[in-house]
Amino acid sequence: MSQRIEDYALIGDLQTAALVGADGSIDWLCLPRFDSAACFAALVGDEENGHWRIAPKGAGRCTSRGYVDESLVLETVWRTRTGTVKVLDFMPQRDEAPDVIRIVEGVVGTVEMAATLRLRFDYGSVVPWMRRADGHRVAVAGPDSVWLRCEPPVHTWGQQFSTCSSFTVAAGEKVAFVLTWHPSHRPRPKLVDPYVSLRHCLEDWAEWSSRCRYQGPYREAVLRSLITLKALTYAPTGGIVAAPTTSLPEEIGGVRNWDYRFCWLRDSTLSLGALLAAGYLDEAAAWRDWLLRAVAGDPADLQIMYGLAGERRLAEMELGWLGGYAGSVPVRVGNDAAYQLQLDVYGEVIDSLFLARKMGLKTERHAWNIQLSLLGFLESKWREPDQGLWEVRGPRRHFVHSKVMAWVAADRAVRTLEADPTLRGNAARWRAMRDEVHREVCEKGFDPVRNTFTQSYGSTDLDAAVLLIPHVGFLPPDDPRVLGTVKAVQAELGSGPLVRRYSTAGVSVDGLPGDEGAFLACSFWMTDALCMTGREDEARELFERLLALRNDVGLLSEEYDPLAGRQLGNFPQAFSHIGLVNAALALGRHEAAG
Repeated sequence: MSQRIEDYALIGDLQTAALVGADGSIDWLCLPRFDSAACFAALVGDEENGHWRIAPKGAGRCTSRGYVDESLVLETVWRTRTGTVKVLDFMPQRDEAPDVIRIVEGVVGTVEMAATLRLRFDYGSVVPWMRRADGHRVAVAGPDSVWLRCEPPVHTWGQQFSTCSSFTVAAGEKVAFVLTWHPSHRPRPKLVDPYVSLRHCLEDWAEWSSRCRYQGPYREAVLRSLITLKALTYAPTGGIVAAPTTSLPEEIGGVRNWDYRFCWLRDSTLSLGALLAAGYLDEAAAWRDWLLRAVAGDPADLQIMYGLAGERRLAEMELGWLGGYAGSVPVRVGNDAAYQLQLDVYGEVIDSLFLARKMGLKTERHAWNIQLSLLGFLESKWREPDQGLWEVRGPRRHFVHSKVMAWVAADRAVRTLEADPTLRGNAARWRAMRDEVHREVCEKGFDPVRNTFTQSYGSTDLDAAVLLIPHVGFLPPDDPRVLGTVKAVQAELGSGPLVRRYSTAGVSVDGLPGDEGAFLACSFWMTDALCMTGREDEARELFERLLALRNDVGLLSEEYDPLAGRQLGNFPQAFSHIGLVNAALALGRHEAAG
């Protein structure tokens, strides 16, 4: 692919999403859900794997683009020799079927436009049969059908298993394309009016954005991140996907390419905190309810991630016919990390439910019983090694962050009982567990010579996850061990203003070859840690440098390559945007405190 990851913008309908390039091409779209097979997969292959481009004839990258007001409606503008044209791309919240609407509007002069629709179902591997019916171009293959119409009609023709069109727009003229997915065994989908849909879409986003009660510093960046987080929410269940893409590489040409179209438990507390602080109680409650449904069952079977509706089977496979983004193979779908043992997720779930109760969300009757079950399992298992927050595919270890989150689980249980003594539970036993975990982490997970917590017991390696120690309350921010840890992570994992998760030099803990970029969420954690430890000026400077890494429409991927100056990893990444919101909240609290 010639486009960088940051050359893409996001549109979506709260059930799936598409990536639109700065050249006017939609190169990624899964229908009808985030985790469905892609019908446009050029992002991780080439144009023959499916895309849909609308742009001035012979034009390349657009002149400018941006979202319309506080919405997810994308406006892309080209200024050409003969005139100026804009394209509005959006996906209205669906009534029945998912729609992608593209409205071409002449602004100045006249512009000759060209459009190419190349549909390839099943991740770019299946060429559909095309026909005309009821004023549509209809593509059918197996269970999938896509219906395309244009208002007013323009001349279209088939060419190399694609649908092409050419038309001219003058100032004030509009041409609307509507692409609708539908199960192939059902009759024609209901027609939608593209202009009514545009109005409703803008109204829906305006209403949603108006509910944001955050009025602190960097509000524009915070709201855009919240809009992105909302766009990554699967509305029918409330689950939040980590990203809408798969296999965007953590190293160009490398093998660290994973499917992120699932819901991670690790995101739960930080997501809830961001949503609740911004006033989005309904979204927070929906995410909490998804969490309760997903983790219900035997605590020994708790997974680190689930499908959009809580599905457990996320078997990983490689798609050998796709050449990968910039040659980065393999392209994977599914994620075998779902079946790893990661003990930190027990703490994250219990911390999430504690936060929800503390912030006044209506308590579900069975929520405490689920927490009792999770705690019972964790009491017997926290001493075991696991695969840690970062889903390493190397040997299990005693990761410090996992132990800290076991402490969090016990601590939140104790605090819940102290707040409501009518609940069942043994506070004395959990206090003892909390004290034991704390003592062990401080003895075995701390390097007194370098004055820093380490990645795992007996290791000298560092891990950016230990920056969360003051955030979760394991130690106060002014504790010398916390201050030393922040300095050590800056020195050993820092890369300019950025922070890596851990070192990949030598024999890497994750068991994988190659390198990766700096992890953006960890960089935002550093902002929070600096603010908490009294280094507010440094925190603000770091935060503003991180904001400058967003693309032109305010989006962030998972990682950033400071040498090449480009974004890496799946995009846009919920974890990065959650980190941005929470870091801004920390700076806002400090500013309010004077």
